[in-house]
Amino acid sequence: MSYGLQISASGVMTALYRQDVFANNLANLDTIGFKADLPSIQARPDVRTEDGVGHLPSNALLEKLGGGTFLRPNRINLEQGSLRRTGVMLDVAVEGRGFLVVEDPSDSTNPQRLTRDGRLLRNPAGELVMAGSGLPVLDTNNQRITIPATGELRIDGDGTISVNNRTVARMKFIDVPEGTQLRKAGHSMMFAPPEVFSSNLRPLGNLRQQMLEESAVDELRALMNVTSASREVDANVDAMRAHDRLMDRAITALGRPIG
Repeated sequence: MSYGLQISASGVMTALYRQDVFANNLANLDTIGFKADLPSIQARPDVRTEDGVGHLPSNALLEKLGGGTFLRPNRINLEQGSLRRTGVMLDVAVEGRGFLVVEDPSDSTNPQRLTRDGRLLRNPAGELVMAGSGLPVLDTNNQRITIPATGELRIDGDGTISVNNRTVARMKFIDVPEGTQLRKAGHSMMFAPPEVFSSNLRPLGNLRQQMLEESAVDELRALMNVTSASREVDANVDAMRAHDRLMDRAITALGRPIG
């Protein structure tokens, strides 16, 4: 197969993936607490360098072309979304750095998850849970939070929950050290390494009661990214067509028998 065709094909695959990621960001413009995914790609070295066989003969010109591109793990853009007042007593928004911690009982190995989706409610058992998934919110002792059905409820900036001026619990509200690799877990939640949950690093942000954090996706930027990735797909497909025509010409012209 043509080496140029392989390089162009890798460009198509990575551009298609980037287009899908940006389109997903665009689709989550109205998702509370959503953080945009940032796809990343890396230039692939030439085969001889990648395989560590520098002692073997090669073609200097082909090595200058490299090996195309390949995907790297997505990063998450943690920039702040705008805050919207709802007037709902159990709604909380994270202003600045920090995450709430919830529990996913289906995962016995690492059940804790991070979230900035502050749509909370009291389930029939009296537990404080996420409205979207029903997963329980944890306190600073990694226990589920039970709140009374009646009374004046207040949530302070550090996550302390009071009912009729009596402290009921304090939500686990933690920060994540710089450079920590987070992964999306669905339903506006994120996976994090176990040490994040045990560190109890106090965040610089605060919780705001009766407010929610909107999606942090920039609509215009997301739309431009989708368009840009789409153009990259078209450009690489055109390059593949050009290589295909060159191969056809080489077969029909240069491969023609003489005599």
